[in-house]
Amino acid sequence: MSGSLFPLRPIAIVDDEEFVLISMDNLLRSEGMSNIISVRDPKTLLDRIEELSIDIILLDLLMPGIDGRELLSRIRSEHPQTSVIVVTGNRDIENAIECMKLGASDYLTKPVEGTRLGAALRHLVERQELEQENLAMRDRLLSSRKDRPKAFDPIATAGRSMGPILAYTETIAPSSHPVLITGETGVGKELFARAIHDLSGRKGEFVAVNVAGLDDAFFSDLLFGHRAGAYTGSQGGLDGLIDRAKNGSLFLDEVGDLGNSSQLKLLRVLETGEYYPLGSDLLKRSSARVIVATNRDLQSAIASGGFRKDLYYRLHSHHVHIPPLRERREDIPFLVERFFEESSDELSKKLPSFPPELFGLLRAYDFPGNVRELRAMVFEAVNAHGGGMLSLRSFKEAMGEHGPSAQSSAPSPSAVPSPSFSSPLPSLKEVTELLVDEALKRAEGNQSLAAQLLGISPQAVSKRLKARQTKASNPG
Repeated sequence: MSGSLFPLRPIAIVDDEEFVLISMDNLLRSEGMSNIISVRDPKTLLDRIEELSIDIILLDLLMPGIDGRELLSRIRSEHPQTSVIVVTGNRDIENAIECMKLGASDYLTKPVEGTRLGAALRHLVERQELEQENLAMRDRLLSSRKDRPKAFDPIATAGRSMGPILAYTETIAPSSHPVLITGETGVGKELFARAIHDLSGRKGEFVAVNVAGLDDAFFSDLLFGHRAGAYTGSQGGLDGLIDRAKNGSLFLDEVGDLGNSSQLKLLRVLETGEYYPLGSDLLKRSSARVIVATNRDLQSAIASGGFRKDLYYRLHSHHVHIPPLRERREDIPFLVERFFEESSDELSKKLPSFPPELFGLLRAYDFPGNVRELRAMVFEAVNAHGGGMLSLRSFKEAMGEHGPSAQSSAPSPSAVPSPSFSSPLPSLKEVTELLVDEALKRAEGNQSLAAQLLGISPQAVSKRLKARQTKASNPG
């Protein structure tokens, strides 16, 4: 890579003293950094960030004519994608804490150790490159979404795992056959039901109802309606939801919770398209397309006698299964961006900037409540946000004992599958190395988060990595 610049986008050194700029430049070049810009007048910096595509800034706080903390705050506010490392002679801990709250990625005191600065910069460069790759991928996906129907706009996804599901959904949307949508609670089943309706071309309404907990009488009345005097207290007739969904779509959520009698009535409607309102002998026909959803395993329910096999096969004409969020973690950045925008609009708050560690933290969590839980987390964080960089505290509190930093909630040995080893057994040192590698992989290279996953200190992770690097550079 002779003659190439590293990193691809420049690092800016901001200091009012010429000898410091020269010293820092030499220090960075000794650490393999060659794309460096020196800025002696901090007042010109904000204008040059976009002009020069600066991703990382080394910022001195003590400069004449401008307060470094104020400049740091403006950089993070006006250019949130630009990372700032504070390099200063001020060793005051309160000052360091204030700078980190304002959004600094690190706080180093002069004289700066070259290896520490180099490691901090390489970490930031890798993170910036990953973020730029994600943005490029998003831009490609957004450009391809010109071919994706507008009905899918509410479904934020990177497309890798959900792409085939969306394509299948679009294909079956115009059909008049029932659709069964399955997936865990909170994955977005109603969003898919609405998309199917919007893509179907039907002129009628989309009518949705959650049927969990409805007894047979209430289900029949709600779905089919009743004539006047059908039962005590019914003074006038009432059309059912199936009438409201005429030439449209009727969405029944949690269909797996219906009782046997209600299942039989639904089966009759699906088979014949006919039904009677309560208390009426006038046969009516339905023109509604039926879409149902459940978080239950209907095959198991059939085996236990809790769900009718004939209804299952009638509903299974088209089957859309939505995977849980833990199986499509690549969607998390897209969902987070969507929910930040929604929460800022709904709560009338300025769109906050958030630390890059947020995505690593979220990807390390399994989200038992799926997309709905993620949305609630973001809304709560934005609601509690007062200004500056968004805190991770709200997210960690929401995760509770199931979060990546919780070590006390580990499952019992009987609940954890025993690992299988080849012969001979690996040494404890080899197993430790594998654990560290896996934690770093799950934390996307973030050593602090990897340390939380392992239940050790960040310093311990750093020490192990340095020892590995030393051994690699000095074999034998």
